[in-house]
Amino acid sequence: MQMTTDSFIYNPCDEEEDDMALACCHGLNGDLFMLARFPDEDEVDITFRDGTVHVDEKIIVTFSATRLLLEISAKDATALGGDSIYEITHSTPESELADLAQTLRIILQDVGTFVSEVG
Repeated sequence: MQMTTDSFIYNPCDEEEDDMALACCHGLNGDLFMLARFPDEDEVDITFRDGTVHVDEKIIVTFSATRLLLEISAKDATALGGDSIYEITHSTPESELADLAQTLRIILQDVGTFVSEVG
């Protein structure tokens, strides 16, 4: 699945949502994509459009200044329509990239693999 967004909405610790870390965006076509994790849980919630899956292993996120690439297992992808690769092209302001990368690290800590191409 490929989508394009202007930027991400992110929060490393949303106090109004029980300290949940989240990174989400809306595609130019209106699709919703979200990664979220509560600090006391050992799984990442992935939402795409109207579907949500809870992933506790085999999740890889590669993040660059213009792209977020998410890879999940085919088994987990079933709940999201079958796509196991999500490529999101974004135009997040350079001044926000480090904070977004840190939020993604928090979400994936001890659950998945995070590869940052942001300096």
